[in-house]
Amino acid sequence: MTTADQIRDKYTVLGPLLNERQCRLWAAAEARSLGRGGVTLVAEATGVSRKRIQAGLQELAGREGSVPAGAKSRRERIRRPGAGRPALGLRDPGLSGALEALVAPATRGDPMSPLRWTSKSTAKLAAELTAQGHPVSARTVAAMLKELEYSLQGMRKTTEGNQHSDRDAQFQHISERSADFQRRAQPVISVDTKKKELLGEFHNRGREWQPEGQPVPARCHDFPDRELGKVIPHGVYDPTANAGWVSVGTDHDTSAFAVHSIRGWWTQMGLARYPQATELLITADGGGSNDSRRRQWKTELQLLANATGLAISVCHFPPGTSKWNQIEHRMFCHITQNWRGRPLVSHEVVVNLIGATTTRTGLTIHAVLDPEKYPTKVQISDEEFDAVRLERDAFHGEWNYTIHPSS
Repeated sequence: MTTADQIRDKYTVLGPLLNERQCRLWAAAEARSLGRGGVTLVAEATGVSRKRIQAGLQELAGREGSVPAGAKSRRERIRRPGAGRPALGLRDPGLSGALEALVAPATRGDPMSPLRWTSKSTAKLAAELTAQGHPVSARTVAAMLKELEYSLQGMRKTTEGNQHSDRDAQFQHISERSADFQRRAQPVISVDTKKKELLGEFHNRGREWQPEGQPVPARCHDFPDRELGKVIPHGVYDPTANAGWVSVGTDHDTSAFAVHSIRGWWTQMGLARYPQATELLITADGGGSNDSRRRQWKTELQLLANATGLAISVCHFPPGTSKWNQIEHRMFCHITQNWRGRPLVSHEVVVNLIGATTTRTGLTIHAVLDPEKYPTKVQISDEEFDAVRLERDAFHGEWNYTIHPSS
């Protein structure tokens, strides 16, 4: 039997009979008798920490002073089972229920809850519980919330509103139409307007490598700069070529602006890539400047069809599903990542940052500044709208339609 086994056997027999101080001193005595390496050997054999054994050695050596005969040191006292201050929940059985009643109404919509319209910090919860006759500290409230399986959580964007009954069918329709166009070598584009951005030394979310202690300064308040204004990036993404076009507008996000951006993509990129094209498929969300119900959107597309000779088909995503549009997760997200942590101080900076956006999968983007004026509240007369050569699809013609060029 090894020395470690012998020590382990002794501890198995004596351990239950020793108090804390006796166990510490016995372990220290064993370690000292073994000489060099004794502390490690005893600690491994018994599970007593090295720190406790070292304290025992110091006590044996008299470095901590002697304890008078018959006196009980503080370390020697042992609590009997069940002794000590009872848990607050046992002393106040109604505390747990009162706490849960305060926290739960946020999800149940109880308008009578005392904290229904305030933030539920542990301090405020503790104050309200105390007022109800359950004196408790904020730290105890935090511990109780953890026991009740609550945790600090942020909000998550998952609710898309009422789901249309033909949502999945429309997704399938868009997929089939896109595949058909690509199979026939006809262009397919995804379009949308990115979030408006303020120009100036404003805070931009994200982090970027900078010399330590030298963050890029930004304004404390996001009040628009009257001279610089804002920019409105409208994007066109070609999934077949994995290439994009962005017109950086400076006025308003109107249908005229959106279609002008598509026109810029066609003349500068699309025509060269699809010289034999006779059709164009546009996938877009159902609101904003490319709203499926907006007359100006359709009349501007008619002008584009007349100028290019293309039959322009449009497929709109159902309400509340714009995030599924390819341009969102294949182009716009990479633009946001590229300019993270940098202030957008000028039009040139915005255009260059967008144009420099690339990915490992080969995404390229061409960006241009569009300084034109696009007035809002343009009224389209019945005569103008009747001139649109609009052909609605049999399946949800309000979402899927084709605009033919005028002969």
